[in-house]
Amino acid sequence: MTFPVVGMVGGGQLARMTHEAGIPLGIRFKLLSDTPQDSAAQVVSDVVIGDYRDLDTLRAFARGCDVITFDHEHVPTEHLRALEADGIPVRPGPDALQHAQDKGVMRARLAALGVPCPRHRIVTDPDDVAAFAAEGGSEDGGSGGFPVVLKTVRGGYDGKGVWVVRSVAEAAEPFRAGVPVLAEEKVDFVRELAANVVRSPHGQAVAYPVVESRQVDGVCDTVIAPAPDLDEELALKAEELALRIAKELDVVGHLAVELFETRDGRVLVNELAMRPHNSGHWTMDGAITSQFANHVRAVLDLPLGDPRPRARWTVMANVLGGDYPDMYSAYLHCMARDPQLKIHMYGKDVKPGRKVGHVNTYGDDLDDVLERARHAADYLKGTITE
Repeated sequence: MTFPVVGMVGGGQLARMTHEAGIPLGIRFKLLSDTPQDSAAQVVSDVVIGDYRDLDTLRAFARGCDVITFDHEHVPTEHLRALEADGIPVRPGPDALQHAQDKGVMRARLAALGVPCPRHRIVTDPDDVAAFAAEGGSEDGGSGGFPVVLKTVRGGYDGKGVWVVRSVAEAAEPFRAGVPVLAEEKVDFVRELAANVVRSPHGQAVAYPVVESRQVDGVCDTVIAPAPDLDEELALKAEELALRIAKELDVVGHLAVELFETRDGRVLVNELAMRPHNSGHWTMDGAITSQFANHVRAVLDLPLGDPRPRARWTVMANVLGGDYPDMYSAYLHCMARDPQLKIHMYGKDVKPGRKVGHVNTYGDDLDDVLERARHAADYLKGTITE
C-alpha cells in the first residue's frame, strides 16, 4: 500500500508537531524549510531548503506531494493559485487562506457575513487614525477616542505588527512599514478566548472546547481548557461561530478563531489562524485527538477524530527563552516533581522571549493544574530554581 505524502511549507514547531502526529498513521512528510536548523527540519527525513516566496521553488517542492499544507500563512496567494492550476491540492486553499493572510480582507468578509467584530477600518495616515478615533464607540464593547489598536494587515504575529496608540503622535510608527494599516477600537474585554475547529474537504467538522488564552506582552502565555466559568450558552455560541466561519470561508484543516469575551456577555472575533495554533497545543495530551492529528486527517480528507477532552482540566504553558540556556538540566527537577507533566520542546536555540517549547498538565483541580504548569514553565526558563 502506498501512503500519501503531505508537503508542509514552513519548518517551525507547528510543522514539527504535525509531522509527529502523522507518524502513527504512516503518513510521509516532505518539508520546505528556510534552513536545516529549523525546528521541523531537525526531525523530518525529506527536507527541501528553499524560499517559499519563489514560485519555481514551490513547484519543484510540490512534485511528489499528494497535498500541500502550511506551518504559516505567508506563502503568496498567487503562488498557491498557480499550484492549484498545476493540479496540486492546497489545503487550506488560497480563497480561504487570504482571510488569515490579510486582516483587512478578513474584517471585510466577516462584516459581510454579519460576524461580530470590533469597529474597524483601513486608515491612511496618523490624521486618519485620529478621525477614526473620533468616530466614537460601537455597540460591541468598545469606546470612542484613543487608545486605538493599529495593525499592519499582513505579517504580524505574537504581538508583532500591532500597536496600541494613545495619541495621533504615537500613530506614525505603523505606517513606516509601507503596507496598509487597519485601525480597530480597543475593546474593553473580560478575557481572551479561542475556539478551535477542524474541517475536512467534504464538510465534516469538529469543535474543541472553547479555551481561555492568557497573553503577556502580546504573546500567548497560558491556555486553560476548557475556559473556566464560561457560560455554557456563550461557549456554544463561540463554537458555532467558529464552525460557521470555517464553512463560509471553505477552510480545510485547522482553524483557530481568537475571541474577546465582552463585559456584557458576548464574543467578538479578534483574529483567525488557518493552521494548528498555540491555543490548541493543550490537545496533544488533553484531547482524545489532537489538533495536529485532526489537521493531518483533514488535509487528507480522512474521517476526523474525537475532539473531546480526556481530563476535567488541561493547562498549556509556553516555555519562553530566558537567560538560562541549559533547559535539559531542569528536566530532573520538573519530572521528579510532577510525573504527569508533559514537556514538548521544539529544538530551538534559547533566546530571551522566544517560544522554545510548552508544557501540558491536567487533572481535576484547576488551581493545582495551573500551578504545576506555571512552575514547570518557569523552572525550565530559569526564573525560579526550586
